[in-house]
Amino acid sequence: MTAPPVDSAMAATGLGSLAWLLFVLPALGALINFLAGRRANAWGHWLGVGTVVASFALGLAIFFETLGLDPEQRSREVSLFDWIATGSLNVDFGIRLDPLSLTFVLLITGVGSLIHIYSVGYMSHDPGRRRFFAQLNLFVAAMLILVLGNNFVMLYLGWEGVGLASFLLIGFYQDRPAAATAAKKAFLMNRVGDVGLAIAIFLIWLELGTLQYTEVFARIGDVPSGTVLAVTLLLLLGACGKSGQFPLQSWLPDAMEGPTPVSALIHAATMVTAGVYLIARTNPIYNLTETGRLVVALIGVVTLLIGAIIGCAYDDIKKVLAYSTVSQIGYMILAVGLGPAGYALGIFHLLTHGFFKAGLFLGAGSVMHAMNDDVNMRHFGGLGRRMPITFVTFGLGYLALIGFPFLSGYFSKDAIIEAAFGQEGWQGWVFGGAATLAAGLTAFYMTRLMIMTFFGRERWRDRKAPDGKDYHPHESPVSMTAPMIVLAVGSVFGGFVLYSIGLYEWLAPSLGELQESEGGVLPHALVPWLVVAFSALGVLVAYLLVGRRPTPVQRPEPVSLPVRAARRDLYANAINETLIERPGIWLTRALVFVDNRGVDGVVNGLAAGLGGGSGRLRRLQTGFVRSYALSMLGGSVFVVAALLAVRFA
Repeated sequence: MTAPPVDSAMAATGLGSLAWLLFVLPALGALINFLAGRRANAWGHWLGVGTVVASFALGLAIFFETLGLDPEQRSREVSLFDWIATGSLNVDFGIRLDPLSLTFVLLITGVGSLIHIYSVGYMSHDPGRRRFFAQLNLFVAAMLILVLGNNFVMLYLGWEGVGLASFLLIGFYQDRPAAATAAKKAFLMNRVGDVGLAIAIFLIWLELGTLQYTEVFARIGDVPSGTVLAVTLLLLLGACGKSGQFPLQSWLPDAMEGPTPVSALIHAATMVTAGVYLIARTNPIYNLTETGRLVVALIGVVTLLIGAIIGCAYDDIKKVLAYSTVSQIGYMILAVGLGPAGYALGIFHLLTHGFFKAGLFLGAGSVMHAMNDDVNMRHFGGLGRRMPITFVTFGLGYLALIGFPFLSGYFSKDAIIEAAFGQEGWQGWVFGGAATLAAGLTAFYMTRLMIMTFFGRERWRDRKAPDGKDYHPHESPVSMTAPMIVLAVGSVFGGFVLYSIGLYEWLAPSLGELQESEGGVLPHALVPWLVVAFSALGVLVAYLLVGRRPTPVQRPEPVSLPVRAARRDLYANAINETLIERPGIWLTRALVFVDNRGVDGVVNGLAAGLGGGSGRLRRLQTGFVRSYALSMLGGSVFVVAALLAVRFA
């Protein structure tokens, strides 16, 4: 099997030649905020907002310009300068403008602009607001470099930039040990995936001698199949790190220690979607190996179930949404693992998820803003009456997430489940069955969240806030509610609009034509009804278990093993500690012992021996003539005695 032909991208003209401003503007905002110091405290946040909004406006203009071109002319490149030129390795700092990269540009800058605006109100009383906006700008700039680069080295530059910015944002509250630990955990677990991506890039260079997308994708069919499989698995490892997929998923919920706008940006529109982008971008490589695609799909299935199961057990509103993100990214990874039948479906769900999950995180931040930064849903209740705008916008995001008919999630998630059931044999039953079960679990944990937060008795009346003050829940300011309203509109209409305007046809030059399966293990017409039925069952079970009973303020201790396992993240951290951390610590200690007692012992022992020996020999050199004369006399007597002994023996 050979790779499909890949046309060389044309040189960009018109607005496309200004595409470098897309990431330069937020990078400039970050630089000014970092360097200006306290002088920027009064206006630094508006600079951060303005640069991202300007990037969105430019991205929108380039998008419409590209839309006016013929499909075969929609892939363009802008070469800015020669970046790396050493020996036979030549890498330019260049931009690839095609339907896939422009789609991500609009998502990153569009949702990013709303999150920046929201952050103005959310961080209004934080003394580190300027630093926060500098880091937020840096994050957006790095993500734009990642998706706009025209070669693997630029992708890796953006990849590492996103990792650095996420480390800074997750650990933003530097005085909190939990935040510092979460940032370190995210950084280290992402490094595991980054090693896989780096090795994959090395293999591509070794086989093809180039790292430009157009050349790699056109010639990848000449590479041995075993090497292609290895490259796909290593790329998948990189995707698992950035997108929080099994077995590297445990960092993502801990990342909730950062400010809530960070959670919305990282977990909705940017960092966690980088892995999906990576696999979709390298689709010509994955098209060559059915085994590689199968492993991708299996990772997605395992992860979407893990996220959905754990999401049912948490009381922390942000961590429930975090595990929901783990699960929903699992759907996207499953989709791109289906190959030509799913690449576009994965991007479709990525876009709709960006609307409703960003809205849900911002809604959670609004609740926290009203509840003195409390995140425990057992302390909430009855907030729907106190915060009507937050309640309505959050509720629409909730309905979109669970796949309520004709809302965004219904169009995108159901399409993935239908494609999963469209696979033949055991794959159809496993992929489709797991995705449907996760849909029911999603409806359960999200309905539980809605009931515990917005309905029922106002349990906060009987408690003090974490800061010791009384609760005074109130609606958030317009700078926070306005972005939530916009995202709620996207949650309702985004899926229908994207489907109606022909998203699949738009993405075809980058991902190939969407291949709809004609067979499968279930009739296509039956799948939507099955998914809706499972979702309705999840809602009903949540109502019966949570809605009809008073919610205890103190979490009862779990009795059953499944509940205990879910509350401990299905022992993911324990497994990582047992299999990786502790053996690593033991190996490090053993190497330190060998170094100290072995290597250093030999070196230090040799030095001590030479030093001691020279010290003793030095005693023979006294500097006194009488001592030397006595030594000469003694030596002479010894020699004469020896000669006489030999003579008369």
